[in-house]
Amino acid sequence: MSKRNSQSAKTAARERLRQERERQAKRDKARRQVIVAASVVAVLAAAGGIGYAVVQGNKPTGWDAAKDKTLVKPANTTGTDGTTVVIGKSTAQKTLTIYEDPRCPVCAQFEQTVGSTVKQDIDSGKFKLRYVGATFLDKNLPGVGSKNALSALGAALNVSPEAFLEYKAAMYSTKWHPDENDDKFKDDAYLIKIADTVPALKGNAAFQKAVKDGTYDRWALEESKIFDKDRIQGTPTLKMDGKTLTGADGKNPPMTVADFDKAVDAALKG
Repeated sequence: MSKRNSQSAKTAARERLRQERERQAKRDKARRQVIVAASVVAVLAAAGGIGYAVVQGNKPTGWDAAKDKTLVKPANTTGTDGTTVVIGKSTAQKTLTIYEDPRCPVCAQFEQTVGSTVKQDIDSGKFKLRYVGATFLDKNLPGVGSKNALSALGAALNVSPEAFLEYKAAMYSTKWHPDENDDKFKDDAYLIKIADTVPALKGNAAFQKAVKDGTYDRWALEESKIFDKDRIQGTPTLKMDGKTLTGADGKNPPMTVADFDKAVDAALKG
């Protein structure tokens, strides 16, 4: 090989080496750009994930979230929010309004003693019953059992007025009504277990789904506002024609059948 050819070969080799270095540099630059872009995407995704988690974490849950749920009115109700619950014969001239909190021990005592008499009077057309559900004990004790039980009562009312009355009676019975400090009514399974003692609710899939899904949670919140709006001080409270019915002491609700009959008869005449 001549000296001239040897020099040309070296020059060509250096040129090939330079070109290869340039190509490698371009490949390295492209790789770095991909890595940087991927890192930016990852950071943005992480930030987005954190932001989503923060937003989700700040969203209300449970009964706080129920305030924003769609209002579903139970069947057999009237009024703008479905919060007017009146049961009885249309021919009855008077309406007895009863305010009750599901967790209330005095309400349980009243229902166990006088409840069957109230039911007989409704069936006979002596008066209509207007029920107002309260949940103030959830604030005082505290807990969520009153609201949850009232929501379940809404599900029962959606089945029928009769199912509602029977279910309410079962809730207040000596077998099922818990101590007011024991928030058993917060448990859907417990409420469904009570409902299984009511023929119209036993194994009723639609009723059970409504209880589990909290279908009437928003309704329960709206219903309980009436208690506050009417400035009722405690439960049970009984009213007819705007006047409070009391027992022999003139202060407390009638807690015996005799006192109840006397108070109602006087109100009906008035």
